[in-house]
Amino acid sequence: MSEAIDVRTLSPEPIQVKKVMDYHLKSAGFWIRFWAYMIDLIVISSLTAITVKPLFFFTGWEDIKIMYLAPYGFATGIIFYSYFVIMTKIWGQTVGKMALGIRVISENEQPLTWGTVLFREWIGRFISVTIKLLYIIVAFTPKHKAIHDYIADTKVVHEGTFEKTEKVITIETTENQKLRENMENKSITRDPNDDEPSQLQEPERFE
Repeated sequence: MSEAIDVRTLSPEPIQVKKVMDYHLKSAGFWIRFWAYMIDLIVISSLTAITVKPLFFFTGWEDIKIMYLAPYGFATGIIFYSYFVIMTKIWGQTVGKMALGIRVISENEQPLTWGTVLFREWIGRFISVTIKLLYIIVAFTPKHKAIHDYIADTKVVHEGTFEKTEKVITIETTENQKLRENMENKSITRDPNDDEPSQLQEPERFE
């Protein structure tokens, strides 16, 4: 027969609730991200001025349009997005973010992959650049996330700056944990041969 457990021995509070302190990197707010972006625009403008602009100026291609597409605008766009993609993938931050001590990390805190970076810095940023008002939502969203952060499941945080929050965890009492283990691991199953004679066994004769 299985082992009986007296429910009266169970603790009236089998689960204990405990509050602990949880520390995580502080999310970067709207203004620090804004000024980092301004610094990045200055860097990109400088790169464009020493690479693309002289090339188009000396070749006379600056005002040429092919199928309503200006090659100069296409080349500057390549510089713009490539800058964000390469810097974020290799260092996790652009020059502007380096200057202000913030960086991009994934929500699961795993290393940034090429897929994540391309979604964030190319597709997501293209949407944010096209509709510039979308940048403002950084000031109002949880963890100050932009549209491209939601698309790529990333966030921007301060380096070396942590914020403290309370975290509630539940702990099972030791007494009830032992009783649970007894019920699961030490149960005794009934053997039918113990109480009933075998059908193949010849019954005992009485004289």
